[in-house]
Amino acid sequence: MPPMRSTLSYLLVLLTFLGCAKTPSQTAPQTTQTANTRYFPAAGDAWQRKDAAQVGLDAALLEQAVAFARQQETTQMKPDFSTQKEIFGEPLGPLPTTRAATNGLILRHGYIVAEWGDTQAADPTYSVAKSVLSTIVGLSVDKGIIKDVRDPVADYIKDGSYASAQNRPITWEHHLRQTSEWAGALWGKNVNFVGPEAFGKGERKPRALQAPGTYYEYNDVRINRLALSLLELWRKPLPEVFRDEIMNPIGASSTWQWVPYRNSMVEIDGKVMPSVSGGTRWGGGLWISARDEARFGYLMLRQGRWGAKQLVPAAWIKQATTRGPVGLDYGYLWWLNTEQKAWPSAPATSYAALGAGSNTIWIDPEHDIVIVWRWHDGKPDELIKRVLAAVRE
Repeated sequence: MPPMRSTLSYLLVLLTFLGCAKTPSQTAPQTTQTANTRYFPAAGDAWQRKDAAQVGLDAALLEQAVAFARQQETTQMKPDFSTQKEIFGEPLGPLPTTRAATNGLILRHGYIVAEWGDTQAADPTYSVAKSVLSTIVGLSVDKGIIKDVRDPVADYIKDGSYASAQNRPITWEHHLRQTSEWAGALWGKNVNFVGPEAFGKGERKPRALQAPGTYYEYNDVRINRLALSLLELWRKPLPEVFRDEIMNPIGASSTWQWVPYRNSMVEIDGKVMPSVSGGTRWGGGLWISARDEARFGYLMLRQGRWGAKQLVPAAWIKQATTRGPVGLDYGYLWWLNTEQKAWPSAPATSYAALGAGSNTIWIDPEHDIVIVWRWHDGKPDELIKRVLAAVRE
């Protein structure tokens, strides 16, 4: 008899539990992901889509946000790049004959929830390339190629470009924060940006240089010097570093290219190699699709992890998206929202890679959202505001 009572008791407990359990139709949609359940798209075009409601978004409001984005074609950059020289000065590298119209994607939890325009067109992305350079510096630190970003670059680079009294104290971090005040010229462009032929509307008045680390100036010549210094460290072209360490592991397409200037070739270890730029101000630069940019943005959202692999240290991404002591709300070549002035509608924790055109990869860890928006008319907060209004959970 005791065994029978024990069996009956067990059945009563089991039936009670089953009676309390909800059927799948009664269970609310789950949008919270853990590290073990997060979705990462496979290589190629088989990127999973989700309806807005499946990932906690209001479908009607999201549709309105996309409708707004479709109407915001840029007026800055003509489709044939005919305004390039007027805006930026004499090009040093090539430009495409045409570009796509405004296009973009919105990711929630890694799934595509909205997509518009030609997101597979590999167009110049201008200064979004600076955030890629930042990531390559992070890889350099992770692999011990750079011991500490606060080290003087002169400890590593012996080509004479950091030998002067002005340039000797410059650290890798100064370059990353655009506070290096590096003095000199590179690829025929001088840091002073003097002369309309060379610099177009970007021409600036001469000024006295400050001590490295004390003055912020957005300056492509200095960023190009950082790129050349990284090339000399890695001893192989940075596009190969980016391909091998980032783009191939995240399943990016083969359509992107990082195009050098016609005069930015250097000899390293007996081989001629291209030194790439941190933008497309003077032609060339990173030509990439919105879909590939979305993969890069999603890698950042996931704190440098892609599936089971930690491609970029999470500690580096945190450091790179922390505001510096001088200048704008800026990290290591990433634009920040710490003061919520860049995007008033967005969380203070959001950040972005930005390029002329306008080109945007906006990353929102708080809401688990990535927005890539290409060739828009410079109103990112208006789109962000509309997308965040659609968030329901």
